[in-house]
Order: sequence, then C-alpha cells, then structure tokens
Amino acid sequence: MHRSRPRWLAYVLVIVALVLVALAARWFAAAGVTANTHAGRPAVAVAIATVKLVDMPETVSAIGTVIPLDTATVQSQVAGNVTQIMFKEGQLVSEGQPIVQIDPRPYRLTLQQAEGTLARDSASLAMAQLDLKRYETLAAQDSIARQTMEDERATVAQLQGTVATDRAAVGSARLNLQYATIKAPFAGRIGLKQVFVGNYVTPSATGGVAVVTRIDPIDVEFSVPQAQLGDVQRKVGSGAGLPVTVLDQDNTTVLAHGTFSTFDNQINTSTGTVQAKARVANPVVTGKTGQKAPSLFPNQFVNVSMLVDTLHQVPVVPVSALRHGSQGDFVFVVQPDKTVKIAIVKTGPSDGVNTAILSGLHQGQVVVSEGSDGLDEGSAVRLPGDKGGDKGGESGAGAGRHKQGGARSQ
Repeated sequence: MHRSRPRWLAYVLVIVALVLVALAARWFAAAGVTANTHAGRPAVAVAIATVKLVDMPETVSAIGTVIPLDTATVQSQVAGNVTQIMFKEGQLVSEGQPIVQIDPRPYRLTLQQAEGTLARDSASLAMAQLDLKRYETLAAQDSIARQTMEDERATVAQLQGTVATDRAAVGSARLNLQYATIKAPFAGRIGLKQVFVGNYVTPSATGGVAVVTRIDPIDVEFSVPQAQLGDVQRKVGSGAGLPVTVLDQDNTTVLAHGTFSTFDNQINTSTGTVQAKARVANPVVTGKTGQKAPSLFPNQFVNVSMLVDTLHQVPVVPVSALRHGSQGDFVFVVQPDKTVKIAIVKTGPSDGVNTAILSGLHQGQVVVSEGSDGLDEGSAVRLPGDKGGDKGGESGAGAGRHKQGGARSQ
C-alpha cells in the first residue's frame, strides 16, 4: 500500500520555492542595477567644449573711488570788496591764473605810503653817513670830542635799522597788493563760486572764494583681499609695474589706464582687505558739443581691474562647465563611448567667460559645457550632431558665457 507524504512537507517545499524565487529576483536586480540606471535611461543631449591651452591673465577686480591728488579751498589773503570774478564755474584753470579780484586801491595806497617812508628814511641815513665821515676825519685830527663821533655812529646805525624796517613794509605792502588778485594755486578744475561781486571777504572766511581740484593725473583707491597681498607685493618688489584699467560703473567702457602706486600701511580687520592706490592719466578730452572735460571725476565710483600676472598656456574650460559638489570643483569629461566621467579639478583665475584649470584636465579632453543637470558618473550623453541632438554645436573655450545649472555631486 502506497504511503502518502505528510502535508507539512508540501508546505515546506512551497516556502523554499518562494525563497528561491525572491533570491533570484534580487540577484538579477543587483546584477542589472547599473544597466537599469544608465543604459535603460535615454541619453541626455548636451553641449560640449574642448579643453584648450591659452594665456590666462590673473587680475584683481574691485570697486574703486576716484581721488584727486590735490584739492584746495582758495582763501583770500587780504580783506576787501570783490570787484571781479574772473572764472566760469566748472572751468579748467591753469596754475597762477587770476580767478578773483579784490579792490586793490587801499593796498596800492599803502604801498605808496611805505615807499615814501622808505625814501625819507633813506635820505636821512645818507645824510647821517656823510656827517659820520666828517666827524671821523675831525676826530683823527683831535678837532672834535670823540663822543660826538660815537653819537653820530649810533645815529647811522639807528637809521639803518629804520630803513630796513621800511623796506620790509614796502615788501609787505607790495605782497598785499599782489594778494588782491587771487590766483589758482595749481592747474585743475574749479568748482562753484563761493563769493560774488560786491561781497566783502576776509582771510578768516571758512568757505573761501572757490575750490580747485587737480585732475590730471588722478588717483583711484580700491581694496585688495589680503589673500592676494603677497602676490602683488612680490610682483611690485621685482620692479614690475602692475597695469591698472579703470572702467565705468557698468564695467563695460574703459575710462582710463594707469599703474599701481602703493598699499596702505595696515589691513582692515573688519573686511580682510587692504587699501591700494593706482595713479592714472586723466587728460582733458573735448566732447561732441565742444566742451572740454576729463574722463574721470573726483569721488566717482568706478570698477578697477589690476593685472597681477599671466598664466601661460594653461588648460581652460567655459565657466558653465564647472560644477560644485561636496568633493570640490569638478567637470564631466565625455568618454569615447559617449558616457561621462567625473574629473575633480583645481581652478585658477577666470576672465568671466573661461576658467583656468590648474590640475585635473589636459589639452584635448572634451567636457560637458551645457546640459549637465542630472548627470552622474557613467551617464550616457547625446552629443551635438548626433541623430536627434538639440544642443547646438561645440562651445569651445572662449565661446562665451553659458547658463549654469545644478548637477548632482557624487
């Protein structure tokens, strides 16, 4: 008689079969995870750029302020009524150019009075010197008392002092007469007038008569990060002049060129920067209307670019090709099989369009410049020119600024 199998054995066999099926499914899933992740996902259309070797300038860019070399509030040296204003507000003046005339008549009369006093006392001195010569002759013959001769010598000395005082008075009166014509202390641009015809001015007036500012050459002050202080100092110490370019507030139009001048003597601890100064030429130019004016204006805000060094023949990539993750800066390098590989790079200076790569890439490599959003290590990409490609042509280094998107870091 055939003996039937126990029912529990059937249950065991069913459970074992289910376990084996689950293990097999898990193994196949693990074996095919990469294929399911990359090969199973459609290739991403990207734009590319070829790594090229170029000369990359290393610059310091900052916001600067135009500072004049000299600014003078022109004061009157004498008191009197203003009779003439001899300048136009805002005009360019030369050194020594008359700008304001004070009534000179009182000072001309004072000069004449001093000259008259000098002439009188000079005549008295000449007469006393003649008398002294006669007394000296008579004294040698014992014809007069010696005391008479000594008294005459004292008179001559006294008159000599008086004449010297008179000459000083004449000089002072002549100087005051010159001061009655107020002149520009140096060449520059004169501001708005502070006095008017008929005003009574004095040397103690706080506002002066006008303000003159030296405009050519002119200085530009800007801040340099302390991290770049050493590089700049080494370059300056070698005797090389650092060229400085001054641009407008939009950072598009070049206003002037100059040379780095000096640093301040201490670092600003609140900003971590040190003040620097550059001297630039600021010649007067004639506009379309015929009006003459300099390119830079005192206290004007400008953009400053100072060339510190130039890296020769270094690999560069577009700025848009750089990605940033927990491992640092990286790019996606396109492989021959049209997959991408992450390359960790060390970046150098940038000109706003391209960035120098100090390590991690070499000439001729192809990197993703656009469309790297969502790419991972090993992701398949569709290059420009491939069937169905929609990313346009290759964006080589220097092709221009690209829109930057996010990328997942590995």
